[in-house]
Amino acid sequence: MSVSPTVPVVAAGLIGGYATARFSGQRPLGGVVHGVAGAYATREWSARSPAVAAGLLATYLGAFGVSHPLAKRIGAWPAVFAVTAVATGATYAATRD
Repeated sequence: MSVSPTVPVVAAGLIGGYATARFSGQRPLGGVVHGVAGAYATREWSARSPAVAAGLLATYLGAFGVSHPLAKRIGAWPAVFAVTAVATGATYAATRD
């Protein structure tokens, strides 16, 4: 069984996007990292199936959105790691061969 290259890309987009924004002080730069990773992953998912692509893109964007209110409850880094675990798990489940 092989792991889709989009699994680490999803993790890099969510964690890397937040880290870039946090450490550079430039939120738009973090958004660029998040967006590039999401665009690449969506392109790869689309080759598999438009339905898979739509579902995983919704999960990826939803994880980003949920991380914000979750951060107010548990802290920023724990929230980012939690939503990344969910999004990468969903990506793995939907793309495994």
